Amino acid sequence: MSNGVAKTTTWKAAALAVALSSALLAAPTKADEFMVQYDQAKLVRLPEPAANIIIGNPSIADVTLQSSTLLVITGKTFGVTNLIVLNADDRIILSERLMVQADEQKVVSLNRGGSTTTYNCVPKCEPVIKIGDEANHYQGIVRSAEQKMKISEGGDVETSGN
Repeated sequence: MSNGVAKTTTWKAAALAVALSSALLAAPTKADEFMVQYDQAKLVRLPEPAANIIIGNPSIADVTLQSSTLLVITGKTFGVTNLIVLNADDRIILSERLMVQADEQKVVSLNRGGSTTTYNCVPKCEPVIKIGDEANHYQGIVRSAEQKMKISEGGDVETSGN
């Protein structure tokens, strides 16, 4: 009889563990509010006007004030940093972790040997700049993007090397 009780207790403990882990995975975390996609912007409304913005690692994300109570957070590269916003009295309005992740929707990564190239497939596949891609592929896209920027600004574009 004690063997049956032990099995029932073990089964109940396992069921409880599964239920708790499922609840924890399903529950939204506060950090999800400050998840930003790489190369995309997110708006965050503040409860009161901000006077100072501190970003732990500015190479990961950029934060600017659109108005005194509206932040624009832009993901610059993959990683985790922190964001602190102070009011005029140097009181903390906001202090959160900020995570920048890749947007994987309709993105295809092609792996050949040890190299990776990435494409955004909306509606057709076009190469995109993604950190970690094969160097020549990455640099070629960067050069093309720079040339496009020069054209849009009315500047001359060098065509050699393409």
